[in-house]
Amino acid sequence: MHDLLTAEEYAAIAGGISPAGNAFIDGAFRPAASGKTFPTVNPATGEKLADVAACGAEDVDFAVAKAKDAFEDGRWRGLAPAERKAALLRLAKLMERNCHELAVLESLDSGKPIRECETVDVPDTIHTIRWHAELIDKIYDHTAPVAPSAMALVVREPIGVVGLVLPWNFPLLMLAWKIGPALAAGCSVVVKPAEQTSLSTLRVAELAIEAGIPAGILNVVTGTGKDAGEPLGLHMDVAMVSFTGSTLTGRRFLRYAADSNLKRVVLECGGKNPAVVLADAEDLDLVAEHVVNGAFWNMGENCSATSRLIVQAPVKDELMKRVAAHMRDWKMGDPLDPENRVGALVSRDHFEKVKSYLGEGKAALGGGTEGDIFVEPTVIDGVEPESRLFREEVFGPVLAVTTFETLAEAVALANDTPYGLAASVYTGSLRNAIRLAREIRAGVVTVNCFGEGDVTTPFGGYKESGFGGRDKSVFAHDQYTELKTIWIDVSDRPDEFVR
Repeated sequence: MHDLLTAEEYAAIAGGISPAGNAFIDGAFRPAASGKTFPTVNPATGEKLADVAACGAEDVDFAVAKAKDAFEDGRWRGLAPAERKAALLRLAKLMERNCHELAVLESLDSGKPIRECETVDVPDTIHTIRWHAELIDKIYDHTAPVAPSAMALVVREPIGVVGLVLPWNFPLLMLAWKIGPALAAGCSVVVKPAEQTSLSTLRVAELAIEAGIPAGILNVVTGTGKDAGEPLGLHMDVAMVSFTGSTLTGRRFLRYAADSNLKRVVLECGGKNPAVVLADAEDLDLVAEHVVNGAFWNMGENCSATSRLIVQAPVKDELMKRVAAHMRDWKMGDPLDPENRVGALVSRDHFEKVKSYLGEGKAALGGGTEGDIFVEPTVIDGVEPESRLFREEVFGPVLAVTTFETLAEAVALANDTPYGLAASVYTGSLRNAIRLAREIRAGVVTVNCFGEGDVTTPFGGYKESGFGGRDKSVFAHDQYTELKTIWIDVSDRPDEFVR
């Protein structure tokens, strides 16, 4: 964890940053072929931070061609595993040296509170890069149990040029979740950051060259989903796409794969995640603290956010009192002030979307807005399963509360969603904890806490929350590689060959 500076020190760092806005292709910053740009702004103030290259199909073609050249000549995949590891470790070290700059850049571009950028996003980003780097020379291939007349090797090979499409809510961390295993495997990558939050990705690409990662291996094309993301998804020389974002856009990438080269697609999409609180939960104050953190961390702009509180009726009123007490700690305001835990939503358009849900029920707690960009933490009680608040992903600091009577009802309510990304269970009974953890259809279920595990555990969802693979953990490396069987005949005569 990095030490927090003062609000004045963060403001001074912000004043000294001149962010790059051009795409980063083949080791250099380059304008879009069209010469077009679009502004990226600080959502908290409306101030323009930079003009960003508005890349299109021509730029994507150029980036993919350079990534393909780099892959085919072996300048990265052909290195010894220890050499790739050393380069990624150097990148992590450079990011650590520039941690305050990266944190401020992330906060300015996204509206995220600086305290979260400094204590969670940047440290976890660096740790993720290091963890995958260290795994490079520790993943073994296999031999198969075959007859003595042959030897069968089962080996992994990097899949090729990979498209990595990032969301705007965790730009740095999602970048690390994807480039960590992709680069560890030996792939070349073309990253398409969200158009709202391109700046920190561009800075990391610049640091990658300084770390000794060869030109053409880590490329960044900036622009909209339509102009840059779609050409990447349809590109015939892209072997795989890993996408994090909305389920609607995730469906598009499956269509792009079907309409092009049947590229592999890995999706991490939306969630409508329940926190199920049983009456036998042992410490309601601790439960409330976890629920509040899960619901309002990163302004609820989190695919695994606790957006539904499903609480057993006998403890609902007492839990709500404790939720209200913990919400007092979540001060809203200037994202660069480390005293604030709630920053700005990412854009005016997203603010309007989140605001539209506030009218779906009467706020029991919170519900205020400020400056057409800030939404304070909000709890809405008495939410019915048919409500938009229960069924749709708000992606903002809004917690919907629903009560239940029986364990079977709790499971039914938790699973009454097209999503299946994450869930939390709070109970003092080991039997109930295991039953609920098994019966809730979600990729991550935490017991008596909110979280997503750590870098060692896979992250992804069931149903419309995910498809094709997982981020994080050793399992993430599988999706960036192909399995190859090498069968070697060692018999003296052809008729000795035995399957």
